[in-house]
Amino acid sequence: MRCDDMRHAPRRPQGGFTLIEVLVALAIIAVALAAALRATGVLAQNNHALRDKTLALVAAENRMAELRLSQVLPDPGKQDTPCPQGRLDMVCESTYTYSLNRAFRQVSVRVYPRGQPGMTLAELSGLLANVR
Repeated sequence: MRCDDMRHAPRRPQGGFTLIEVLVALAIIAVALAAALRATGVLAQNNHALRDKTLALVAAENRMAELRLSQVLPDPGKQDTPCPQGRLDMVCESTYTYSLNRAFRQVSVRVYPRGQPGMTLAELSGLLANVR
């Protein structure tokens, strides 16, 4: 084969990736990692909120048990009681109302973080009886 023939001979493609292909692959990986990071953040926030609501429900159940064990029928109205659970500083707001039977009181316990009465974490309702 002469030199003239080598200039015009078709070149065989060489192995490897072009710069554009590498940049596109890196962009796809970056988008996937950003989505995974965002999903992890949302999961952590949901876990935190679920833990707070679970602790608030425990606080409401404890308050209801205290009221039932006291065997006292409180007058209708509201009463705030501190009810911390774990590292959460919460308040249990107990609302008492008359029921159809005067020997019972309807009670609703609402739990919220101290200083944030508009943010209800849990609410529990039940009846108190004056049975001895």
